Amino acid sequence: MADVIAISGGSGLVGGQLVARLSEAGAALRLLSRNPRRIAPAPGVSAIAWDGLHPPAEVLAGCGAVVHLAGEPLFGGLPSRARLARIRESRVDSTRALVQRLGELPPGERPRALLCASAVGYYGDGGERELSEDSPPGAGFCAELCVDWEACAVRAEALGLRVVRLRFGVVLARRGGALARMLPLFRAGLGGRLGSGRQFFPWIHLADAAALLEHAIRDESLHGPLNAVAPEAIRNADWTRALAKTLRRPAPLPVPSFALRAAFGSLAAELLENRRVSAARASQHGFSWRHPTTASALQAELGG
Repeated sequence: MADVIAISGGSGLVGGQLVARLSEAGAALRLLSRNPRRIAPAPGVSAIAWDGLHPPAEVLAGCGAVVHLAGEPLFGGLPSRARLARIRESRVDSTRALVQRLGELPPGERPRALLCASAVGYYGDGGERELSEDSPPGAGFCAELCVDWEACAVRAEALGLRVVRLRFGVVLARRGGALARMLPLFRAGLGGRLGSGRQFFPWIHLADAAALLEHAIRDESLHGPLNAVAPEAIRNADWTRALAKTLRRPAPLPVPSFALRAAFGSLAAELLENRRVSAARASQHGFSWRHPTTASALQAELGG
C-alpha cells in the first residue's frame, strides 16, 4: 500500500489499531491529533496538531484517503448539557469542517475517499427486526447525532470523493472501550445484564474493526453506509453470561433500566435499545472476520 492516508483520531482505540495495520502495509500516514506527543514516532508516520475543527489543508492534499475517527467518547463522563454539546461538536462540527477543507483543495489534490466513523445508534430502537444499511434512522439523541454526522460526510460526494460511513457497534478490546470498563465489575463478581437483557448487543472485535477500515480503503467499489459489526447476533443477557463464563465469575446483579437512565440520561438508550444489526453487506464485499463470534473475541482478549 503506497498511498498517503490522513487519519483523525489515530491515537484512539480503533485509530491506534488501524495505524499499526497500515504502517505494517507500508502506507505513509498523516495523523491529526489534539496531542501529537501521544503518538509514538514511527517510520512513515507524521503527527500533526489540530484543534478538532480546522484541519490543515496541506495534511489532506494529495492523500489517497482520509479516515475520520475523532470524537469524544459517549460514556466518558456525566451526560451534562455541556458534555452532550461537546459530543456533538466533536463529531458533527468536525466532519463539517473537514469536508469544507476538502472542498477548498484544488480538485486534483483532493483524496479519492473519505471514510467516516458513525455508529449503530443511527437505527434507534429497531425491535426484533434485522437492521441493514437501508433501514431508516431512529429517534433520540444518538440517532439524530448519527444522522447529522453522516449528512456532513455525504457532502464530500459532491466533491468527487468516494464516501464510506462505518456504523460501528461496541468495539471489544481489553485495553479500552466498553469491555475495559466492564472488566473490574465482572472480575469482582458484580456484573449483570442491563435492563431486561433481551436487547441485542451489536459488537465487533478491535482487530476486525481496524481490518474492516483497511478493507474499505482498498475496496473502491464500496461506498455509502456500512455496518461495522460481527455477524453473530447476541442478546445482552447472553453476552453477560459469556463474559462471566470466560472470567469464571458469577454475574448476579442485573442493572435496572431506571438506574441506567438516571445515570446516563439520553445516552442510556445506547445500552437499552434493541438493535439487531446485520453484517451482510461487509460479507458481500468480501470481508472475513477474524473473530465472528463472542466466544472467539473473548478468548482472544481474555483467554479462558
